[in-house]
Amino acid sequence: MNFLHKTSAIGLSLVLAACSTTGSGGIDYRSARAGNPLEVPPDLMRLSNDGRYAVPGSASAVDYDKAQQATSDKGNPASVTSVGDVQIKRDGNQRWLVVQRTPTQLWEPVKSFWEDNGFVLAVEDKRVGVMETDWAENRANIPLDPIRAALGRALDSLYSTGQLDRFRTRLEANASGGTDIFVSQRGMEEIYTNRDQSTTSWQPRANDPALEDEFLRRMMIALGVSKDRADALVQQDRAAGQAAQAQAKASVQYNEAAQTLTMPDDFDRAWRRVGLSLDRTGFTVEDRDRAAGTYYVRYVPFVPEKKESTGWLGRLFRKAPEVKTVRYRVSIQNQGGASVVRVLTENGQAANVDDSARILKVLADDLRQV
Repeated sequence: MNFLHKTSAIGLSLVLAACSTTGSGGIDYRSARAGNPLEVPPDLMRLSNDGRYAVPGSASAVDYDKAQQATSDKGNPASVTSVGDVQIKRDGNQRWLVVQRTPTQLWEPVKSFWEDNGFVLAVEDKRVGVMETDWAENRANIPLDPIRAALGRALDSLYSTGQLDRFRTRLEANASGGTDIFVSQRGMEEIYTNRDQSTTSWQPRANDPALEDEFLRRMMIALGVSKDRADALVQQDRAAGQAAQAQAKASVQYNEAAQTLTMPDDFDRAWRRVGLSLDRTGFTVEDRDRAAGTYYVRYVPFVPEKKESTGWLGRLFRKAPEVKTVRYRVSIQNQGGASVVRVLTENGQAANVDDSARILKVLADDLRQV
């Protein structure tokens, strides 16, 4: 009789678990380096942080940040919604936070914010004001089937969504003595490449602005805004952003012959848009010189990696191939009320046509969305 009762109880628990077979739709990130053996795209592993540009006569990001204290940000069309010393600003489909504290004061709170949300930081460059999470999986998107519910998290690492996200945060000092905080998301997904589903490949996934908005909302709360107020501000700003969406998709013209992008924006807006686009499309900004209109970046061209299905144990211990890092300068110059973007080599010469075309097309595709 006791055995029958126990069997019935187990059966009932499985039925109840089956009633909740879909993911929660929430957020529960766990980094690939936080003890969970996730499959990380090999060409997107963290790069070494050695080597810096030596650019005679150019101002570094730190020098620029100091100089910004004496300049003004005129003609900015962005809308502003604020609480205390935290503001959320919008320009078209781009959103960012403005906090009346210095980047130095905000560095540790922002770092703790990402760690508290389940991430491991793969990049921490305080000099440039950039931190980036490791690739992580949103475990809330994994269906809670009866077996997983019964086993709990003992074998939870066997389950995967086949999707990974990575978030980059950029802190820039602004003219008012505060800090602009930009959050960008990149996604990858593992897809089958043959009919018998024995081979998979990692492919880039479309940028998810909703995830960026959610983490901006959470960051506002971490920086002292109440949850209810942060929710209200984001909703209010989102509604305003929908009304301005048409303006955000202003024409970006790619000139193949001249190898340029032309943006119908003044320099301030173009600088901000290109900076966020670089973050979203896989570039790493190693330095920036706003006075010269230059981002110093490194880039790993994405090549989908195919692999045979060798089981989860084989994938866990598979060695990632070496990746080649290439460095460029992305130049933004104002010309007749518009802004022109060019790609230069590390030494400031015109990049070869193939490299320039590939990078400008990547930027153009992203800029047309924001």
